[in-house]
Amino acid sequence: MDRSTVLLALAFVLLWNSGFIGAELGLPFTGPFTLLFWRYLALSLILAIYLLMRKRFRWVGVRTASKNMTVGILAHGVWLICVLLALNQNVPAGIVALVVALQPLATGAFSGIVTGEHTPLRRWLGLIIGFTGVALTILSRIDFSDTGSVFGYLIPLGSVIAITLASLIQRRTELKEEQQKIPVDLTLFYQSLGTAIVLTFPAIFIENLETQWPVEFILTMLWLIFAVSVGAYAFMWMLIKRIDATRVASLFYLGPPVTMIMAWIAFGDILQLMDIIGLIVVLAGVLITQLNFKKLLFSST
Repeated sequence: MDRSTVLLALAFVLLWNSGFIGAELGLPFTGPFTLLFWRYLALSLILAIYLLMRKRFRWVGVRTASKNMTVGILAHGVWLICVLLALNQNVPAGIVALVVALQPLATGAFSGIVTGEHTPLRRWLGLIIGFTGVALTILSRIDFSDTGSVFGYLIPLGSVIAITLASLIQRRTELKEEQQKIPVDLTLFYQSLGTAIVLTFPAIFIENLETQWPVEFILTMLWLIFAVSVGAYAFMWMLIKRIDATRVASLFYLGPPVTMIMAWIAFGDILQLMDIIGLIVVLAGVLITQLNFKKLLFSST
């Protein structure tokens, strides 16, 4: 990669993973459902205005809209609410990021079921090893006598399941061409709108939209909306245009160590020995998934 692409990748990694820190900063001022509701309501309005100004706002039909909304609810709503619920139970941001890092491994392993293609053994092996690394970290921290602790450390697995399902649905749609292709910004609008609609009910009926609006919270929300939801997403698509999607996906594996460093700077989170061991084991699983052993064997003979 040239220098500009490297800088673009660095900006993407920092912005994307700052979302974990921003979420934890916002939780003292409102509940998890309400925080996401305000975020995606604002994002939907911003995208609608942008699309109207560009004369690209249009109704895409019930089937395409519902498919994109479903993907958005899973990939944005369920994924992030599980992250926020875990953070609300005092699970360190770095540990949440470590659990969520299983998603690309899970998607790679289960994609064969969706595409009908053969799934290499290394993908299943990488997923098992990665899951083992996460389990080591969680089991060393969880307090089994406290139901809140058990819930907090297990709930990020819901994020993994949700975004894996979203990825597989999207992949199946692309392969079977079940819906019309729409621009990225319009796709994000429908995903965001679906997320905001679903979050309306728990935000109102569970949390009563109770929100404090100090400057710190407003700045946090602005960061989550513009830097993370818009900026990181835009950088990701800029990277996909420059390098292949597989290399872009590999950047998500930098999430746990980057988030752990950010959490240490922002909140003073201290890494435990098993956190480091778990991280190493997860990275080993990623490496096994990415390596082409046949190619390596052939090149060495």
